[in-house]
Order: sequence, then C-alpha cells, then structure tokens
Amino acid sequence: MREVTVPDGPLGPRGRRALRITGDVALVLLCWTAGLVVVGITLEETPGQRSDVVVFLDVLLGVLLTPLLFARRRWPVAVAAVVTVTSTVSTALALASLVTLFTVAVRRRFGVAVWVGVASVVSGVVQAVVWPEPGLPWWAAGLVFVVVAVGVLAWGMYVRARRLLTASWREAAERARAEQELRAEQARSVERARIAREMHDVLAHRISLVSMHAGALELRLESSADEEVVRSAETIRRSAHAALEDLRDILGILREQSTGSSTSPQPTLADLPVLVAEVVAAGTPVELDLSVTDPETVPEALGRTAFRVVQEGLTNVRKHAPGHSAHVLVDGRRGRSLRVVVRDSPDGSVLRGRGSAPASGFGLVGLRERVELVGGTVRAHRVGDGFEVSAKLPWPRR
Repeated sequence: MREVTVPDGPLGPRGRRALRITGDVALVLLCWTAGLVVVGITLEETPGQRSDVVVFLDVLLGVLLTPLLFARRRWPVAVAAVVTVTSTVSTALALASLVTLFTVAVRRRFGVAVWVGVASVVSGVVQAVVWPEPGLPWWAAGLVFVVVAVGVLAWGMYVRARRLLTASWREAAERARAEQELRAEQARSVERARIAREMHDVLAHRISLVSMHAGALELRLESSADEEVVRSAETIRRSAHAALEDLRDILGILREQSTGSSTSPQPTLADLPVLVAEVVAAGTPVELDLSVTDPETVPEALGRTAFRVVQEGLTNVRKHAPGHSAHVLVDGRRGRSLRVVVRDSPDGSVLRGRGSAPASGFGLVGLRERVELVGGTVRAHRVGDGFEVSAKLPWPRR
C-alpha cells in the first residue's frame, strides 16, 4: 500500500505545510457545520423518531471524531474505518465519512479503496434501515449511497492517477537532467584530454627546444670570462626544465577525470625561499620578509594559496616591470589571518630586458578565484611607480 507522493509546488516546505494546516482546519469546520445541518434536517423530517439522548450522542460523536481528519493523510485506512463504522449510528459524520473515502482513493491502491467504499455503502444502508426517511424505502436510500460513494471513489482515483502521472513526469525530467549533466561532464573530460594533448604537442616541444639551446649555449660559454652570461644561460636551462615539470603537473590535472588533482607534491609556504632564489637567479632582486615563525604549521591549502599569490606577483614583476625589484611580505598568526604582499619598485641596478613576455590577462583573475576558494580577499593596485598585489587569507585556529 504505497502512498502517493505529492510533487513539490512553487511553495517552499514551510509554505506547503502552512497551506495544508489551513486547509485541514477549514475542512474540519466544514464537516462540523455539515454534520449539524444534517442532524437538524433529520430532526425536522422525522420528529420524535430519536430521543434527546440519541441526538446528543450523535452530535457528540461528530464533534469528537471529525478532528481525526487531521491524521487522514498519515493513516487513511484506519481513520476511514473508524469514521465509517461510527457514521452508521451518527449522521453528523456523513460528510467526514465521504472525505475519508476520498483520501483512501487518492493515497491507496484500487483494491483497498474499493473495500472502504463497500464499507461506506453498507454503513449508509444500515443507517437508512435504522432511521428510515419518510416516504423513501431503504433500498432507494442505499442506491443513493452507492451513487455518491462511486462518485467519490472515481474522483479520488482520478486525482491519484494525475498525481502519479505528474510524479512520473518529474522523475523523467530529473533523469534527463542527470543524463545531460553526465554528458556534459564527459564532454568536459574529452575537452580536457584534447587540451592536454595540444599542450603536450606544442608547449612541451618548444620548451624542450629552449632547454636544449640554453644547455648548448652554457657549454660554449663555459670557457668565457663573462661568468654572468654563463649563469644566465644556466638559469634559462633550469627554468625551462622547471617549466617542463610544471607542464607535466598541469597535464596530469587535465587528465584526471575523478579527483581532478595532481599526484605530485604541491608547493607550500616553506618553499617560498626556493621560489625567491629562482627569481633572483633570473635577474630580479627580491627581498623576502617571512614573519611566520614556523611555516610548516600553516595548513596545506592555506600555504599553497599563499605560495601561488607570491608566485603570481613575482611573475608579473618579471613580465611587466623590467628594471624593478620586488619586496615580498608574509606575516600572520593562527586564529587570525595570513597576509601576503608583493610590491615592486624601480631599481637602477637591475638590468632592463629587451622586451616583456606576452600577457594573457587571466593571471589575476585565476588568482582571485583561488584566494576566494579559501575564503580570502585579494587586491591589486598601483603604488607610486610600482604595483602591489596583496591577499588576506583566513587562518583558522585549528
């Protein structure tokens, strides 16, 4: 005996509950009123047929049992059985009995609804025999009860069929939406794999050429007296090699279809000195002020985000501010926040390059998204003749 689930409407759960309670209260009041009217009509048409005690008990049963309609959705068959049997001796429950029959027809299968309908008809016939109407034989009154019960059953079954049909439409729509999301995810996976192949075919080849030529240049210049040129060639070779390693990590992320994370170790706040050393070796002076006493205690996600902020800031200095030096400040403590600031300023001792790297315009956008994922804020603005990138990252107490 499966209960029909009513599909969700535009109202929220609280709105549906309030509407349902209001409807039940109105229905109980209506059944009370109808029961009193039926008792009054019966007294007028058959004066003296029932004593005052019987009439009082009739009204009392109607008043006491009609509130059972509040529980008709949870226990439709039990409420219908109690109200239908009692309506045999209480005309005040006439409308309440039909309401319970309708509820059973809506919420229970066909066989159960038919048996409750038969019980309702039998109760009506017994009532017609016990208290016959003047000029109306009992079989005629029973026929009226049959017609009314069949009508209520048909109406309830129609409502049940509509609800089942609506529920099936909703399930089909949800299934179609889930299949569409699955196809979209598959398409994204295919696109990630295609991008990974293209990046491998194009970028890996060109970076390998840079690394190879830088290595050859380093070998040719080993006997040269200009040690700075040799160090520059070595820096180019190491940077190209590091770029290949980073590219492999990116390809691994793109090819991940389940977790979307790389299996290689991710940088943390403790790796900042290594990053700064690489940038200094590339020709950009960097002053690192790491005020965090124990960088290893910084949470992994927080430290990785701070590292990426510094990395993006120093990359922008190298790309867009040739001839500038950089100052990196990282401070904070547990329970408050971690502050990361990368600021550049003109430096006459820095050799200006012959050009800057092409800008994609998405570095700060991606950085802002990364910082917002950990609940932080980031700001990028011009300061004097330089530029400043600052981020404030929440550092939880635990």
